[in-house]
Amino acid sequence: MFAIMSDFSKQLSKYMPEAAAPIISQWINDTSCRFKVTRSRKTKLGDYRAPFRGSPHQITVNHDLNPYSFLITSIHEFAHLKTYQDYKSTVKPHGKEWKQNFATLILPFIKLSIFPTDLLIAISSYMSNPSASSCTDLNLYRALKKHDTQNTNGATVVEELPLHAIFTLKNGRKFKKMEKVRKRYKCIEIDTDKIYLFHPIAEVFLSED
Repeated sequence: MFAIMSDFSKQLSKYMPEAAAPIISQWINDTSCRFKVTRSRKTKLGDYRAPFRGSPHQITVNHDLNPYSFLITSIHEFAHLKTYQDYKSTVKPHGKEWKQNFATLILPFIKLSIFPTDLLIAISSYMSNPSASSCTDLNLYRALKKHDTQNTNGATVVEELPLHAIFTLKNGRKFKKMEKVRKRYKCIEIDTDKIYLFHPIAEVFLSED
């Protein structure tokens, strides 16, 4: 968590494009938001918590995202904060109100030419689809993943596996890929026969068994 201070730009520039850091720093100060860089979480890239019993707005973002993912996730969560300020809990989490706030908040970064061309195309496509959130829009998610620099050690993604392929997670749990159900893939855990739904871009390891 960042300590109370007037400028968070230096700390933020470790995680996002340097030119973007002063803007996010200003947002933190303007909203008195508790902004935390957290450990990696498999189920989410970031989250927003509204003020509760005297606590301030809180935004968390995973520490291991690439700079563009970290920035877009931060904008995504600040759009939630702005939507809460405007409407409290009376609107849908990713409804038209949130979408409008996201479009407004991302504009300064587009004007700064921070994003490479492939991301600008994906962002533009995403902005024309008000039903999707920025973290679940596959085109944008794929474009962001291309800018990951971490060594995946042979990892692939679920959507690229053939039907009935066996794969493992980092923790050793083994699954069989089944059919797609709406936007996710149904997968059966080998040891328990339990069914889980996997995001198409979830990173997994093809089993050699």
